[in-house]
Amino acid sequence: MSETPSPASDTRQTSPVHFDILVAPGFVLLELASLVDVLRISNRVSATPPFTYTYRSLRGGPVASSSDATVQTETIPNQPDATYLFVIGNSDPDHPDLSLGRVVSNYTYRGAQVFLLAEAASRYIDEQGTADLATHWENASFLRERGARFEAKLSIATERGAVVTCAGMGATTDIALVVIGRHISGPTQLTVADVMLHENIRDFSSMQPFSGAKNTATGDKKLDQCIKLMQANIEDPLPIQDLVDSLNISNRSLERKFKAFFGTTPNGFYREMRLAKANNLLLNTTMSVREIGLACGFPNGFSSVYRSFFGVTPFVMRQQKRQAAQR
Repeated sequence: MSETPSPASDTRQTSPVHFDILVAPGFVLLELASLVDVLRISNRVSATPPFTYTYRSLRGGPVASSSDATVQTETIPNQPDATYLFVIGNSDPDHPDLSLGRVVSNYTYRGAQVFLLAEAASRYIDEQGTADLATHWENASFLRERGARFEAKLSIATERGAVVTCAGMGATTDIALVVIGRHISGPTQLTVADVMLHENIRDFSSMQPFSGAKNTATGDKKLDQCIKLMQANIEDPLPIQDLVDSLNISNRSLERKFKAFFGTTPNGFYREMRLAKANNLLLNTTMSVREIGLACGFPNGFSSVYRSFFGVTPFVMRQQKRQAAQR
């Protein structure tokens, strides 16, 4: 296969994408950690950190979670400039700090997309009277008991323009992985998921687990199988012909699947997946450049391939990362 990659989308950003994370008193720590660790690991495995974030609350200062972990927060700015606002709710949909209609409008008016998790989603649905939105299945039952005239959706999220309502809990990891996938490449996104030991990235339309639905990483079983074969053969890459033979599909069919879901070719995706792993090893281990190249299927010319993709040699990248850590 050719070893001339195209530049990674996540290495060409002019400035980081910023997240405001709004927490209510008694917020769910799992939801906060699921979001923040996705952003943190993305920054760790990327050549240039693509994301920044700020903890916020209505009044600022320390805010305690339901498990007594506390985060220090800043107040909401009058003119927010974040790309995303994530609202982490608590176990009480009636809590006054979850009545956020004005906050949501303020952020969406300035171009941000707002993600409301679990109880925050329930409160928004209850106040706005908007059908076809998602929340955690327990909260959907709560809405029915309150006499709601509509049924909340049981997918892990619903996206309606600038407002996304979400099930929360463990599905927050999937939501965060989908969102970062808008700003970084597919292989880097999968590297983040692998570091988190998160096997499949569910899309927004995936049903919440209690429904018994069988989920896939991409929604296409053949594509899932191909990616798993690639992941299992990083050190000794398989020829694309071997992949299509194993999947019992044509080259053209596989190319269409990768183009539709990832916007690239199977060769390009496979190469970038190996480079993403190589970059992670380079920045977070003491392995030599040659050892990294061999471990990622580049027995020859690894430095040249790396430079054509990331813009600098592996030696320079490692040096820059170390210098940044010492500041």
